Amino acid sequence: MVKLIALYQNPEDPAEFDRQYFETHVPLAMKMPGLVRCEVARVTGAPGGEPPYHLVAELYFHDMAALNAAMASPEGKAAAKNLMGFAAKVVAMCFAEIRQG
Repeated sequence: MVKLIALYQNPEDPAEFDRQYFETHVPLAMKMPGLVRCEVARVTGAPGGEPPYHLVAELYFHDMAALNAAMASPEGKAAAKNLMGFAAKVVAMCFAEIRQG
């Protein structure tokens, strides 16, 4: 299993960011083919004090081929276009392979 991890830095207007993210972006992302699970967590603290992040999203896929196909799909492109429209300055993304014990 692999996942796409999106880290969202603290936005200038958290309420407006959340509105766009949860009302528009998440429903678009949930339509991506091959998506197994999606988790979004609000960052509430950090060991060193104030956290630099607002949200963390993890989108799970069976393998890298499924993730790549989802990103290349019309649904994936629509989700990416939407995200870049309001979060391009605050998002960083990476891929991770899940390994068990």
